[in-house]
Amino acid sequence: MSNNLQRYKNQNDPSVLNPRTTSYEFFGPIGALVIIFTVPIIIYSLHFGCSEETGGCPPVGWLSALTEISQVLSTRGWWETLVQRLWDAEVMKYYSSWYLFCVIAWAILPGATIEGKPLRNGEVKKYTANAFSTFLLALGIVCGYISRFGPGSFTFLYEKWVGFVTASIIMAFLQAFIVYLMSFRKGALLALGGNTGNPIYDASIGTTKSSFFPSFILSFPSFFIGRELNPSIGSFDIKSFNELRPSMILWALIDISMACEQAVRRGGWENVTNSMWLVLIGHIGYITDALYNEPALFTTMDIISDGFGYMLSIGVLSWIPFTFSLQARYLVFNQLELGWFASTGIFLLNATGYWIFRDSNNEKNNFRNGRNPKNLKYMRSSSGSKLITSGWWGLSRHPNYMYVNRLPTLSLINSSYFFPSTQPPTNLTVYRGDLFMALSWSLPTGFQTPITYFYLLYFSILLIHRQIRDDEHCAKKYGDDWEKYKRMVPYRIFPYVY
Repeated sequence: MSNNLQRYKNQNDPSVLNPRTTSYEFFGPIGALVIIFTVPIIIYSLHFGCSEETGGCPPVGWLSALTEISQVLSTRGWWETLVQRLWDAEVMKYYSSWYLFCVIAWAILPGATIEGKPLRNGEVKKYTANAFSTFLLALGIVCGYISRFGPGSFTFLYEKWVGFVTASIIMAFLQAFIVYLMSFRKGALLALGGNTGNPIYDASIGTTKSSFFPSFILSFPSFFIGRELNPSIGSFDIKSFNELRPSMILWALIDISMACEQAVRRGGWENVTNSMWLVLIGHIGYITDALYNEPALFTTMDIISDGFGYMLSIGVLSWIPFTFSLQARYLVFNQLELGWFASTGIFLLNATGYWIFRDSNNEKNNFRNGRNPKNLKYMRSSSGSKLITSGWWGLSRHPNYMYVNRLPTLSLINSSYFFPSTQPPTNLTVYRGDLFMALSWSLPTGFQTPITYFYLLYFSILLIHRQIRDDEHCAKKYGDDWEKYKRMVPYRIFPYVY
């Protein structure tokens, strides 16, 4: 009885339920501010640094182009020139309509009701898993439209690329700002990493409106990382909705639009290059898997412990669709026809990566749910955790309750599977499969430019950074058991290499 009473008090005491964050991530307000403005610049740079509009990939005479940009920025009225180049009111309507379509599809399409993990306040959120149904509906509409009106009717995503990027960035900023304001309502459950405890920021809670905006300016970490854990409007969970629907599905539609543009230029679908088909098969297969397995999302750290702020909104709404589709966009204006040997090799590389990813996930899911059909070996830590030492998870170590998912949106944004202490740790096996797939998406673009290998490069950096960070976490969590496990599974990522 006393335990239940104490639990009730804790759940209703703001200081217990929403403790102050005692440390900053990403170098605090300055680092958050830098990242807030740097990410859009990178997304735009990948377009202007690799497009036929600017003269190549990278553009011919790119040094002189940088000089020209600096001259424009030094003149009066540069802001109007920049807005005219980046903003497209018509495209903003298109993008808003697309987002509204995703919301309506979420509301009306059938889907399984999935219960999430219990939250700190005892609440168990319920989610509607119909992202795959939304994907099929969108594909059906788009394919029917293209079939009726021809590939030339669906090239506008290529033609108005910059406008769509701008629209997505505006939507990301707008959502991050709105959910930040929402987090100040009474009873909001805050993310443990997003309640920074900045003195001026603290003073804004319950103060007048005039004191809010200065505190907001000084609270970039909360705006950036996300102050509220699960911002919702009724049953509409903003964070889980954004994770897959408007981002991953748009990525697939962008790829289709790139193929349509190439089909128009080459005189029909039969003339689309095999390199473009390889990219589409890899990308859309990856997207389909993520959407079909949507229920797995609700056990990730993104949903369970990370707040929803600018970091996640810009990652899912802008970074995923407009940087991950780089290879398909490149192949529109640099059309490569690969030989059968190269095509087969690339296809098999992608298939191998997917097999590693899916088979290792099955091992993990079976073990987590109390099944062990492969008779995997494991060691038990002093805390009761089971650390797998065979199978895919024994080839390289990463014993942690976190595991980075298939949707790395930024080097700063990690979707991570959560495991209670009684469940098995994970390693970077799935990452190895992802690296194989990432390489297979870049190889169809050839070797004329390193820019189309951007995803592979940044993902590799993310991987090493995550491995170092998680190793430090594991050493603290498992203590001497961690050292014992390292001796049993000595390789960090690649067996016999690293």
